[in-house]
Amino acid sequence: MKRMKKWQGFLSLILVVGLIAGLGYYATTIVKGTNEANEDSLKLGLDLAGGVSVTYQAEGDFTAEDLEDTRYKLQQRVDSDLGENSTTEGSVYIVGDDRITVEVPGVKDANALLEELGSPGNLYFIRQKNDAGTENYSYDSTTGAYVLNYTIEELEASGDIVLTGSEVNSASAQYENDQTTGAQEPVVSISLNDAGTEAFATATTEAYASGESIGIYYDDAFVSVPTVQAAITDGNCVINGMSSYEEAENLASYIRIGGLNVTLTELESRVVGATLGSDALATSFKAGMIGLVIVMILMIALYLLPGLSAALALGIYTTIMLAILYLYDITLTLPGIAGIILSIGMAVDANVIIFARIREEIATGKEVKSAIDSGFKKALSAILDGNITTLIVAAVLGVLGSGTVKGFAITLAIGVVLSMFTALAITRWILNSFYAIGLRNEKFYGKAKPVKVLDFMKKKVVFFVLSSAIILVGLGSMFVHSISGYGLNYSLEFLGGTSTTVTFDKEYSIAEIDSDIVPLVSEVTGDNDIQTQKVDDGNGVIFKTRTLDLEEREALNTMFEENFGVTEDSISSENISSTIGGEMRRQSLIAVLVAALLILLYIWFRFKDLRFGGSAVIALIHDVLIVLSLYAVARISVGSPFIACMLTVIGYSVNDTIVIFDRIRENLFNAPKKDKESLARIANESISQTLSRSVTTSLTTAIMVLMLLILGTSSIREFALPLLVGVITGTYSSICLATELWFLMRANSKSAKIDESKKKKTKKKAEKATKENEGLIV
Repeated sequence: MKRMKKWQGFLSLILVVGLIAGLGYYATTIVKGTNEANEDSLKLGLDLAGGVSVTYQAEGDFTAEDLEDTRYKLQQRVDSDLGENSTTEGSVYIVGDDRITVEVPGVKDANALLEELGSPGNLYFIRQKNDAGTENYSYDSTTGAYVLNYTIEELEASGDIVLTGSEVNSASAQYENDQTTGAQEPVVSISLNDAGTEAFATATTEAYASGESIGIYYDDAFVSVPTVQAAITDGNCVINGMSSYEEAENLASYIRIGGLNVTLTELESRVVGATLGSDALATSFKAGMIGLVIVMILMIALYLLPGLSAALALGIYTTIMLAILYLYDITLTLPGIAGIILSIGMAVDANVIIFARIREEIATGKEVKSAIDSGFKKALSAILDGNITTLIVAAVLGVLGSGTVKGFAITLAIGVVLSMFTALAITRWILNSFYAIGLRNEKFYGKAKPVKVLDFMKKKVVFFVLSSAIILVGLGSMFVHSISGYGLNYSLEFLGGTSTTVTFDKEYSIAEIDSDIVPLVSEVTGDNDIQTQKVDDGNGVIFKTRTLDLEEREALNTMFEENFGVTEDSISSENISSTIGGEMRRQSLIAVLVAALLILLYIWFRFKDLRFGGSAVIALIHDVLIVLSLYAVARISVGSPFIACMLTVIGYSVNDTIVIFDRIRENLFNAPKKDKESLARIANESISQTLSRSVTTSLTTAIMVLMLLILGTSSIREFALPLLVGVITGTYSSICLATELWFLMRANSKSAKIDESKKKKTKKKAEKATKENEGLIV
């Protein structure tokens, strides 16, 4: 790389300061706008900002299974359509026995949401003519639209309804090349299930032969009447003739929402407040800023001039991250904040790896500029491998996850890519600028001291026993509690509960609700996991608790009447279902398992040794079980933050382990022998050489989480404590378990045994030769 001249160095540093000032001002505007909820605000989730709640009434005859299936499909509708351009994270849950509520964040106009969400109705694909040759629908020139000639009931009886929405697997708008002109045109692509495929094959074969159409009828009107241009037998078809991509999107939306198993009509809509309270976001911002400043000071104290470069780059990283969240309209939730914290930890980690390498190079006698270049080069593989494995986790969760899981994946992926860029490009640019202006003495950069090699392999049994004991305590706690209830303290997000709406005689702030009302509700219900939401433009407050029986509801009503002077008519209670349904739990579990498998394969591919991947995955499982044990023993509420916490632990654990494995790979390559003793020495040296990096990274990430624990609201602290334990556990497992597991696998391998055998033979020969020589001495 061409060396930077002195004037270029000064100019670069001026540009860096200007960039930080500009981005800092922009970020400050975004933070201020978010706290004041004006047009410069970030898009926030229900947990941080509230939104609009729409309740639908289910009509007709249906089962509980039909209602749950409808809830799940509506959740998909919210996740895919409303979040298509803004990563909206809404929640959908069942209320009572015959209603479904949809809550969507970042919306203050209920009518706008209803227009975008659409009116859930029934969907039918109808033959143009019946068996007698009479048209089932015809074009009305006076209205300019198609109308039915028979009722839906009559068409069902005659068998002229080809499909209903329940036989549609998916429908999406896309572009397709016109076979005649070659130009791209918007179409709707539809995929059917097995029953729909068979029925549609028969209907389209007949319609194509006679040149007829099949009408798509939704919510008492035809939304499209396409002519069948070919027999469709594979269950996949497209509807063309769209005038615009927006029209294709609308039709695809009608087809998807028409696939609900139950007919829904709008019952009520209202604007609701944040589930975590209005202070949650402000305290999170405050904690994040304080934590970031402490991390910057720590980096400068530990790494001198490179630490200052990293602090400046970290400032640029943070401001760009906020700008991306704002410009791309990405919904920020509590899990999203977790993803950002993890990516900040990884940004620091990348810098620490680089700086440690630079110091090692200086210690070998290299000139500073040469050491900088060599340090970045040698650190590259560890940084790439660590970040790629984390990106694998984010990608799998983004594709297979839903709701808050997908939101976590998006912020994590953006953060990881951005952290790599700032560490490998921005930090290097700043560091080279400092060198160019004359700061070239090695005292500004530091020199690695001789590493004291600690014998971790000797203590491996102690580590294994300690970890096993903690996990057994956690599993035992889960077993004991499961006898009388649930092994974990599941929140109402997992189990459902009771929603009590109270209209007070005055308006209470969120802070007043938390301090004056919630403790009384908790005392009556015996539930510490209480979610509150304000109803905007009114005195109403929603209290969501565990499921209450009739006696508990009456006691709660009495408490409100005696303490706040409300009447019984001002209180309404109803049971609600979980917002984290079984399907979402299954998707999250599948996503984690797929991510673990891909990590195993990637590490196998990069390190050419399956034992590295196996050890990393076992350490990952260990970390999850340790945090799970904390939840079980401390009875911490298990809700959506639980999922975010576990995902963060997985991402952090893998990244930490990769760095040590990268050093083992390097030391193995340079090792002349690979017998058991040599492998133990290599493992101990590799851990010892990366120990300061592991501790520093763990400390800086822990500082960020600790600030949330100290300054955050009660709901934030409930999330921060397990996350802090997860960060510490991830560091512990990387140092004390993953490498030890690799050593055991490698030391007992065939190649190691061959090397051990050769070593013994060589030793015997040497001893024999010594004895023979001693026998010759007179």
